Amino acid sequence: MSDLPGPVEIVGVGLIGTSLGLALRRAGIKVLLTDEHGDTLRTATGMGAGFPMTAGDRPPVVVVAVPPDHLGPVIRAALERTESWGAVVTDVGSVKTGPLAELAGLPGLERYVGGHPMAGSERSGPLAASAALFDGRPWAVTPHDGADPAAVAMVERLATAAGAVPVRLSPVEHDAAVARTSHVPHLLAALAAGRLVDAPADHLALSGQGVRDVTRVAGGDPVLYGQIVAANADQVLALLTEVRDRLDSVIDAIGDGDRAALEALLAEGVAGTRAIPGKHGGPVRPTTSVFVSIPDQTGALARLFADAEASGVNIEDVRIDHDPGRDTGLVELVVDEERAEHLLASLEARDWVTHR
Repeated sequence: MSDLPGPVEIVGVGLIGTSLGLALRRAGIKVLLTDEHGDTLRTATGMGAGFPMTAGDRPPVVVVAVPPDHLGPVIRAALERTESWGAVVTDVGSVKTGPLAELAGLPGLERYVGGHPMAGSERSGPLAASAALFDGRPWAVTPHDGADPAAVAMVERLATAAGAVPVRLSPVEHDAAVARTSHVPHLLAALAAGRLVDAPADHLALSGQGVRDVTRVAGGDPVLYGQIVAANADQVLALLTEVRDRLDSVIDAIGDGDRAALEALLAEGVAGTRAIPGKHGGPVRPTTSVFVSIPDQTGALARLFADAEASGVNIEDVRIDHDPGRDTGLVELVVDEERAEHLLASLEARDWVTHR
């Protein structure tokens, strides 16, 4: 059971709001839900994410989970509405400095502490929600200079109760970080995916897992992500200018036939992938991939996972390359370098076709 006091009110029950409700209910915390759309609210309550808010409720914690364009006004309304009982108000928005600027000078602002769980999906709405969405994920907690330390601690307890790992940043640091790790990568994915729209069918027939990996997040809601990027325009523009300069370098290297320059630019990408923190936020450990051919049959994937577990080798990551036109797929199991040969031998002994 969590030590977070309840009930917790969640304003807005889309993907994140509903997932948070489910996660808090899992932790034994009462959740109250508010949403201006009755159908959405009924869906979220029907899924067990919480109960509809009533006029007599006095929640000690209010979480604002509305689209970016509405964060400032809804946070303001929550602070004003809860002034008589001093509730802590937080949010789960993707950008922190803009909404905070809208609240400047507001009485009770010390009760507001920004938050942003680094979890989500290209899908949206309550039906895409999951109680496990935040498990092990970073949750940025972004107190402003005047925030009450008790309110900051409360928001960190909220993140922990949801299964996440609190990471404290200033609002400015947060917006710079998400521009680099989320907003610009999303725009680049959209640009890559956009080049597929008018591609001939025989070109698209060659699509493999690589293009799916690069473009996956581009399937997100354009309206929502348009709001997010616009709200963080200064940070995004600075990084896009850097990307444009590097793209010009790529064009020049290819046009000039300068293989050394091209390989140096590609090596930057390799270094960047290695800079991403490893498991549990620790240093990246050397890993390698074991590839397994798998038939497109019910239960085949479950059998593979069971056989991998029987080997005693921990699977660090899984990727599946399944072309709908083929009757077999390829599963990539990412494991510690030192354990790869053992996994290969164990799976081959169970009649799987494998390779490195």
